Amino acid sequence: MINRVVLVGRLTKDPELKYTQSGIAVTRFTLAVNRPFSNQSGDREADFINCVAWRKQAENTANFLRKGSLAGVDGRIQTSNFEGQDGKRVFMTEVVADSVQFLEPRNANSDRPGSQGGAPAYGNQQDRPYNQNQQQNQPSYQPNQQNYTRTDEDPFQSGGGPIEVSDDDLPF
Repeated sequence: MINRVVLVGRLTKDPELKYTQSGIAVTRFTLAVNRPFSNQSGDREADFINCVAWRKQAENTANFLRKGSLAGVDGRIQTSNFEGQDGKRVFMTEVVADSVQFLEPRNANSDRPGSQGGAPAYGNQQDRPYNQNQQQNQPSYQPNQQNYTRTDEDPFQSGGGPIEVSDDDLPF
């Protein structure tokens, strides 16, 4: 049987970190995932999916993600039921996260409306995402077109005849 879920969405509130009686970390959070289509009035709707992470993954999620953070979750669907305070059976469905990926830098959502302000997203060059470091460290190379004029003949312009290759040149 296959039970696999992959989600990308934004957290609807700060994750809650708790510990079980035996000391195991557990974090519950809700992920808002946009639907891939618009409704009849042209608005995009979202699904709000309950997720739970355990142990070190739970601690990392609670420490590094906040309301509005973009996250990827890879996990499985789990259903459970219990008797509520009113005596009725309550059914619960949630995604148990095997992996939670942080898809934005730590303070990327600090400039979004309604979010908490704060320090700049990057304190020094080592804190920047990989691609930003690469863009700054790469030399600005502008090729000179004069360097690419060919004066020698094309070695494969022999008219389509056979190419001589000895057995020693073959890699197998």
